[in-house]
Amino acid sequence: MLRVYFKRQNRVHKMQALSELEGLENVIWIDLQNPTPAEIKDVEAHFEFKFQSRQEQLEIESSSRYFETDDEIIANSNFLQFDSSGESFISHAVSFILQDDVLFTYREADLGSFAECVKKIKASGRFFHTGKQILATLLETGVDGDADLLESLARQVGALSREMSFDRNPDEELILHINRLQELTMSLRQNVVDKQRVLSAILKSKEFEGEEYERLRIVIKDINSLIDHTNFNFERLEYLQNTFLGLINIEQNKIIKIFTVASVVFMPPTLIASIYGMNFHFMPEIPTRWGYPFAIGLMLLSSLGTLYFFKRRNWL
Repeated sequence: MLRVYFKRQNRVHKMQALSELEGLENVIWIDLQNPTPAEIKDVEAHFEFKFQSRQEQLEIESSSRYFETDDEIIANSNFLQFDSSGESFISHAVSFILQDDVLFTYREADLGSFAECVKKIKASGRFFHTGKQILATLLETGVDGDADLLESLARQVGALSREMSFDRNPDEELILHINRLQELTMSLRQNVVDKQRVLSAILKSKEFEGEEYERLRIVIKDINSLIDHTNFNFERLEYLQNTFLGLINIEQNKIIKIFTVASVVFMPPTLIASIYGMNFHFMPEIPTRWGYPFAIGLMLLSSLGTLYFFKRRNWL
């Protein structure tokens, strides 16, 4: 899908046909969302440049994330969003090309940050005159989207903490939930750091100054705050993980305690039964009528005495 945004009478308008560009001025943004090969070829031929390949967009080297020539600025960044299940993130690579104050964006997914940017353009089109302003707005909305994802994770961590406080019988599902949130937090932090690298490189460019420079400098500060928040979120998850393991140890200790007490309580009766099970000819109680009840009573008395001793020592 191809979208072309241009200025006319102090407002930003949109069209979806590249053929209508003939004689059209004040084009500020061309957005390609999951484009066809024909659309890519038409844009490249019309504006005399070439998009990066998909592999080049996904490279993590600094030279692949941002580089600048005399004619254009090329930046690549990742945008996160929840998948359809809401259980994990999907990372989408976006390529930005700035050429003669015209911004070109190449993406393969419908991203909320782009939709939010379009809303801002429609609401206050008089403030958007160049592709640089569009790029700054896209990066702002991208960081805002990451902040929303982080808030969603923080709410899940808070709910998990409350659940652990009331749940006296933690199971393996809880530790798996903690692990999933840790993975999401790490993915989000990696995505935020990626944007930080791109923005730091853009701020070094002489093409960005004045209003756009100040806006991006504020976005960098927001990113630093997000990184601190992700670190706090991860530390909180580690604390919950340690708490979970502590609860597991307590449950195991209770079970071991029960087995230990049971073993000790039955040791004296076992000893008595072993003594009376010996085949000695001279044992005073064996020939008597009360020998068997005496042995049983002695066993019970020894067990109750052991339990009483444990109770007095507050071991039970």
